[in-house]
Amino acid sequence: MRWSGIKRTIKLGFKSLWLHRLRTILTMLGIIFGVCSVIAMLAIGEGASHAAQETIARLGSTNLIIETVEPPPERNDTSRQERRVIKQYGLTYKDAESINNTIPDVEVIVPVRKIDSEARYKSRKGAVKVIGTIPWYPLISTIDVICGRFISSIDLHQQRTICIIDEKVANAIFGFDYPIGKDIHIQGNVYRVVGVVGATALLNIGNSEDETTNSQKDSGIEEVGFVYIPISTAKSRFSEMKYSYSSGSGSYEKVELQQITLKVHSIDHVVPMRNIVDTLLRRLHKEKQDYRIIVPLELMRQAKDTQRIFNVVLGSIAAISLIVGGIGIMNIMLATVSERTREIGIRRALGAKKQDIIIQFLSESLIITLSGGLIGIALGFLLPFFVRHFANMPTIITYESLVLAFGISAAVGIIFGLYPAYRAAGMDPIESLRHE
Repeated sequence: MRWSGIKRTIKLGFKSLWLHRLRTILTMLGIIFGVCSVIAMLAIGEGASHAAQETIARLGSTNLIIETVEPPPERNDTSRQERRVIKQYGLTYKDAESINNTIPDVEVIVPVRKIDSEARYKSRKGAVKVIGTIPWYPLISTIDVICGRFISSIDLHQQRTICIIDEKVANAIFGFDYPIGKDIHIQGNVYRVVGVVGATALLNIGNSEDETTNSQKDSGIEEVGFVYIPISTAKSRFSEMKYSYSSGSGSYEKVELQQITLKVHSIDHVVPMRNIVDTLLRRLHKEKQDYRIIVPLELMRQAKDTQRIFNVVLGSIAAISLIVGGIGIMNIMLATVSERTREIGIRRALGAKKQDIIIQFLSESLIITLSGGLIGIALGFLLPFFVRHFANMPTIITYESLVLAFGISAAVGIIFGLYPAYRAAGMDPIESLRHE
């Protein structure tokens, strides 16, 4: 068939669909919602995966993070636990020193102490997470000093009462005042602000909202952010003892460090280093399960694998709606063939070939699916925007999802339009002319 004949057939298809506008629109809905759901679901999944991987990436692909965890209670030892006055567990300064002296391939070692507290400036106050650390903390994090400076070696050695605050603390308790050089009060001590860092500078040291002390929550103080001080200052100014109350009895707990972060030379050394560190700590802690080792590189790989599974599941669910829409198209096209039996007989009697009839009905099916696909793509762009705006969830629309959705819609039009088209072309012309 020449191009002029194909063009005439497409015009005839548009005319036929326009005569039954409502039926055509209702038939398109399955394709529209299918394409829209494919794009929207993949955009939501891609956005969630990207946010997770970005968070993990900030931990550092060559870092190992060792965290203190409360060990499970020992079996058959309840009486001794009741008599125990102080429960000591977790990471210690000795652990950091042993890793530094024993394992030569470690490039940087950063111990971290965390304290839930309250910062005050004039009449404003806020619950903060005080982070005791060392000057080379920026080497294992994506910390961004906005103004001023970070902790120096002199601050560490002289146990200076200086601090670095993040943007959230600066905005919450300083307002429009310039924070550098100002003093804030934390647990009765005065700390001079010498720097301000970005709000995302923290190396994922827990979720401050979950770890806020009950006293802070009960007092109604709004939690604002993080305050960094020298770890030597934290050791001298804040007690390592913490009183906990549960099951009708109280106990004291002693934890020296909440976290130790190691930086190795290359990605290839990360997993072997995890095994070496684990072996050393098991020996130092005498098999006590009071720490855990987090490997951001493995978390990143797991996040990517999860994303693939997530995309396959979401894409499959959305593809089902496209298949359902295709079944609807086939149903309508079969009904159209029955309604236009006499028209088919007249066209065959006037010299139309089977190929012409196939192209005629196949073009109508493609017009429905491709038009629905284009409308679905437009809605697929809008839906992630509303999700991002109202649900505050990250969404990322990829070209692959657009091609996939539009390609499936075109394939649905061809696959589900072939049978009605061949059925129409296979009708006997004489019997078709007799049809009323």
